[in-house]
Parts: sequence; structure tokens; C-alpha cells
Amino acid sequence: MRRRVTSVEDLGQELRRTRKSQGMTQKELTDFFSTFSREFLSDLENGKPSVEMGKALAAAHSLGLQIYVESATEAQSRVSS
Repeated sequence: MRRRVTSVEDLGQELRRTRKSQGMTQKELTDFFSTFSREFLSDLENGKPSVEMGKALAAAHSLGLQIYVESATEAQSRVSS
């Protein structure tokens, strides 16, 4: 399912929703993927605006999420078709 992400809060909520749907705690996820800490994951899930982009992408990928960038024109064209 595609979801529009327009803020760090949106991304954090999506990561939390996905993590919980996979039955994982923050600790379990960060123990398995040593790329980021539990504190970082908590900050990201709570929408802290200063989180590191590289680590945020790593967290998303560790949950099997893919991130896309789409121009407004492309999005409108996709919706209209």
C-alpha cells in the first residue's frame, strides 16, 4: 500500500505502524539491525525533525519499506489516469 509522507512525523508514524504490524519492539529491531540505536528509532517514530536521513532510510529499509520521490506533476498524472 502506498502512503504519502509529507513530514518526519508521517514517516515516523509509518515506521511505527509497520514495525508493530511485524510484531517487533524497538529493541528487537535495533538489536537485529545495528545501523541505528533504539534512541534514534524512538526519535524517528516520534517525528523529531533533526534525525539523520541516512539512518532514517536504513530504518525504513530494515522494515521492508521502499522510499520514492515523485514530482507533484507526476503524482497528479498518476491520479488522473
